[in-house]
Amino acid sequence: MRRLVIAVVCIALLALFASSSTVGATGQATGALIITPHGSYYPEPVMLTSPATFNITAIDHVTAYDPNILLVMTNASYQGLMGDVMVEWEGGSINFTKAQFTHVHSNSAHVPPTGTTNGAWYTVASLKEHIGVNGTADDTLWYVYDDFLSRPIDQTPQNFTITLNSENPRMLVYAIAKTFSCNFFNIACCNDFNTRVPPTQPGFVVPDAAPILLALASFSAFGIYAVKRKKN
Repeated sequence: MRRLVIAVVCIALLALFASSSTVGATGQATGALIITPHGSYYPEPVMLTSPATFNITAIDHVTAYDPNILLVMTNASYQGLMGDVMVEWEGGSINFTKAQFTHVHSNSAHVPPTGTTNGAWYTVASLKEHIGVNGTADDTLWYVYDDFLSRPIDQTPQNFTITLNSENPRMLVYAIAKTFSCNFFNIACCNDFNTRVPPTQPGFVVPDAAPILLALASFSAFGIYAVKRKKN
């Protein structure tokens, strides 16, 4: 009888752990990661030169495990590659060769195509919109992803630097991760990524003229106000 009680308790605990892990895996943490470029002064977080340094954090007290960098570039950027794409962080680095990138075209396709929970992937249509090739002749995208960083992502920023040598640099910098650790139980849902960086524009994307002019106008107005205030 005692063995039966112990077995029931163990099963209940396993079910509870599996349930809580599944809840975390069904999308609650989707969009919990934030990548911000250093020194970006445009309204959108955009970098124009290479190499570029970014930092990554998690929000809402989330800790994200098994972080993977996800890079998405235009066909022109891919064809113009003049060397490996390098990602460096404290304690490690990774180089992506041209042959490691995978192309995708269909707007309804997902990136990555497998290995994520519902909603933790990116749709190709969204990627095309944010990288600025939607409806153009250059609407084939190339992507690659792999492990990076030396520790989980939390609220302490971690810096990483990306070197993109291309004649036509245009690449989004994203990340996917898991908000649960698989070290305790080997539950199937632990194999899927369930959180990501929202589909914004961190990366090597040249902004439109309007945001640039808006930013310059803001700086000019601030400069004029500062000069007048100083004179007064």
